[in-house]
Amino acid sequence: MATAEHPSKDCILFATADWDTPYWTNKQHTAAHLAEAGWRVLYVESIGLRPPKLGSGTDWGRIFRRLWRGLRGPRQVSKNLWVYSPLLVPFRHDHPWIRTLNRSLLSGVLRWFIRSRSFSRPMVWTYHPYIVDLLDDLDTGPLVYHCVDDLAAIPGIDADAFNLEEERLLKVADHVFTTSPALQAKCSLHHPQVVDLPNVVDAGHFGQALESGPLPGDLAAIPAPRLAYVGALSDFKVDFALLHALASQHPEWNFVLIGEEREGQHDPTLAEMRKLPNVHTLGHKPYAALPQYLRGMAVGLLPTRVNDYTRSMFPMKYFEYLAAGVPVASTPLEFTRHHHVGLCIGHDVPSFSRAIHDQLRRGRLTPDEAAGFVGENTWSRRLEKMLQIVNGSRG
Repeated sequence: MATAEHPSKDCILFATADWDTPYWTNKQHTAAHLAEAGWRVLYVESIGLRPPKLGSGTDWGRIFRRLWRGLRGPRQVSKNLWVYSPLLVPFRHDHPWIRTLNRSLLSGVLRWFIRSRSFSRPMVWTYHPYIVDLLDDLDTGPLVYHCVDDLAAIPGIDADAFNLEEERLLKVADHVFTTSPALQAKCSLHHPQVVDLPNVVDAGHFGQALESGPLPGDLAAIPAPRLAYVGALSDFKVDFALLHALASQHPEWNFVLIGEEREGQHDPTLAEMRKLPNVHTLGHKPYAALPQYLRGMAVGLLPTRVNDYTRSMFPMKYFEYLAAGVPVASTPLEFTRHHHVGLCIGHDVPSFSRAIHDQLRRGRLTPDEAAGFVGENTWSRRLEKMLQIVNGSRG
């Protein structure tokens, strides 16, 4: 990677997800690939964009884990990569005294870490805007905002406060990258040069699905054709009503859902789906095992509900399905206007049913087709492009 222009290869990455969450997204992948490329990276876990729910066992468990880990300080998880669980007040980030307290708590740890590891003007790579004031306390290099979701549209987040803070960040960021044209348009209101690069895939990992081999036992027991949805079973992301109707009308298709429901997101339609003999919920599967499951799938499903949050999404599953040789059927999200390879679109039950029919007729992708459809949309290539842009402006 072209990183010679940087005075150092040190980075502090501010994430919106904990490191060990079961579903890795841009944050963990970017940190891991930076570390593999020789960068020293401190991954700062989510500061808590929404207030914790008092009745949530998951939230309380996370608070206790955060307290234990935060007291221990940054921990090294691999070569060149440390993770810090910040001890912060996890709500009302816009309130002056909470902002001041959190800034003091976090900047003290970061200054100590920078000194102890001899970080030299680290690049700051952030996925949320609540760091602007913090930067005044640190001697840092270029500021990169990687906008991968419209976080203000997530239920439970104070949208007005978030948008104001994001506007502040956009006005001071050196570089802004987005993953969809809709996010690019939003960020361009406050930054003169926003670069849009779609979500990408570990093609080598998911490409294992193109190789012959046995299927996992729980999948092999399900007759073909198998239609896959892989990911969190989130009631504000997944159109369960669409899936239920499709499964009811097409008993000859087997719907395989790999993932778990999020706490507090229990759609009653999913419970009804589970009663159908051709719906199979296999639960969460480790990232390492996903290629073995996708090896046995005929079509990959993106049955995403179209709302303020999802409209601007670029699902990581799109290129993951393609890299695994699985053609895709999707609802009409914004990204489908610009990406068409291996994709059929349906906006309602009849049209989505036709999309699945069409993909079943075309069959799984050959290795050459999968490689061609994925193209340069890989983690290493996208990160290389981003670093070239960052380096280019620094001369």
